[in-house]
Amino acid sequence: MAKTSAIVVGTGGMARHHLSVMLDMSNTRICGLVEVAEDQRQLTRDLLEGRGRRCPPFYDTIKALLAAQGAPDTAFIATPHKYHLENARDCLRAGADVLLEKPMVINASEARRLIKVRDEVRKLLVVAFPGSLSPAIRKAKQMIAGGKLGRITSVSAYVHQNWKVVTVGQWRQDPEISGGGFLFDTGSHMVNTVVDLIDQDVIEVCALMDDRGTPVDINSTVSGRFRDGTLLSLAAAGDSIHCTSEVTVIGDRGILRTGIWGERLLFKPLKESAFAEVRHPRSRGVWEQFLKVRAGRQANPCPPEVGLRFAKLMDMIRKSDRTRTTVRAR
Repeated sequence: MAKTSAIVVGTGGMARHHLSVMLDMSNTRICGLVEVAEDQRQLTRDLLEGRGRRCPPFYDTIKALLAAQGAPDTAFIATPHKYHLENARDCLRAGADVLLEKPMVINASEARRLIKVRDEVRKLLVVAFPGSLSPAIRKAKQMIAGGKLGRITSVSAYVHQNWKVVTVGQWRQDPEISGGGFLFDTGSHMVNTVVDLIDQDVIEVCALMDDRGTPVDINSTVSGRFRDGTLLSLAAAGDSIHCTSEVTVIGDRGILRTGIWGERLLFKPLKESAFAEVRHPRSRGVWEQFLKVRAGRQANPCPPEVGLRFAKLMDMIRKSDRTRTTVRAR
């Protein structure tokens, strides 16, 4: 693939995780960074210098970077959730193709606004849900569509993490900036991967949330129904230990197991007693997949329409918890 100039907007811990991969990719030249916090700037400098790289210049805003450098080929946006819409809009309108961290935006209204911008400027926008960008999940979807599992009857998933403890005092527990708690943050991977695997809208939802004495949801349980009648059951426990997940797709001729990030894929057909690993292409992460889409080597597996589908479902989940009722899609 041709070399691309890239900027990273927001250089916190998750951005540095992605940066560590991007630095190893010869087709990526990081030309600028947008970050307002000096401690995060220093940690990013340390990362690059520790890898023998010269740190590109930092800017306080996207506007300042564009004034100094002009538009890059691409932008990876990894800012707090509240700023995703504005940041993605500014980069798209400047002419950059954008990889946008999950969740795409705060709600369905913002998702529709961002899709409108994408349509106006006709640039590439990919949402960085690792599950949707995972070759394992794509393989699983092919197996489901090809009838390997027979008729899908239900899908269940869980994720647990010591999220409540590790996010104390951070923006992730500020609902005005985060847009939600554990289910909207780590749990968003679970919600999106489950819906992506079934590839349908959820038409009915019943949800309960517990904030565990914090300003945001920590523990959640969600049950629902897809358009074709397939049932779903989700459990998110943010007041736990470690970080572990499981997604199980149950059919009348087989069962699939994977993780919410698409990090593994196991299958048990009707006549077998044990699960076996399913071979699938390996991935270096969301940036590699984004560049493949940009180069035309694969279709976009996570366009903003996927972000809208997720946002609509999260709006339903919030309403169900708030009203203590079953919510149906309009």
